Amino acid sequence: LAVADRMRSALLAAVSHDLRSPLSSAKAAVESLRTGDVTWTAGERDELLATADESLERLARLVANLLDMSRLQAGLLGVTAQPVAAEEVVPHAVADIGPAGDGVRVRIPAGLPDALADPALLERVLVNLISNAIRYGSAEQPVLVTASALADRVELRVIDRGPGIPEADRDRVFLPFQRLGDHDNDTGVGLGLALSRGLVEAMGGTLDPDDTPGGGLTMIVSLPAYTADLADPVLTSHLDAVRERRGR
Repeated sequence: LAVADRMRSALLAAVSHDLRSPLSSAKAAVESLRTGDVTWTAGERDELLATADESLERLARLVANLLDMSRLQAGLLGVTAQPVAAEEVVPHAVADIGPAGDGVRVRIPAGLPDALADPALLERVLVNLISNAIRYGSAEQPVLVTASALADRVELRVIDRGPGIPEADRDRVFLPFQRLGDHDNDTGVGLGLALSRGLVEAMGGTLDPDDTPGGGLTMIVSLPAYTADLADPVLTSHLDAVRERRGR
């Protein structure tokens, strides 16, 4: 009961901050546009509208993450696995991030096999990982997303040149609301990495951190490679085994 109470308190504190900040920004932008006391230039109107749009997008992502995490923890998240091409899903994920993703570099080699994954869930995972890399990476060196094939797996790497994560703390960053003891909530609710690992594991894959050579953090998404002879019963058995290992 004490643990549950601390988790509820952490959730309320983190979510209330994450809700209040974008709501305040969107409200201020809309109120500014509606006021009759100021004549805005076209550029100023565009900037205010962009602020409102970005704030509402943050709210939408927060709500979607919370809903997916609740479904994941309840074992109710549906997974529709199918062949997914990295050269299609990665650019879509970068585009979903908006202007913050303009500097992200993507290197997908030709001839890469498709991954077996749920395309919508994989895109959500990549949006979370790339957004996290942009937030904590180096401003001088852009985030890099690469893909490669290894045996019967397809690996996607999100690479940044930030401070990285000490090895002793790498399990902690995948805990939901892991910022509950932190004093600084400005970086968000602390849900993206926990949700990303859960979604990847629900698709029969793994998500692991590694050091970027020369400094930084690399998040590695490893998924089964799609093959034409992979029948649905095999996939179902594989996903059931993953869920059983996770205590579902």
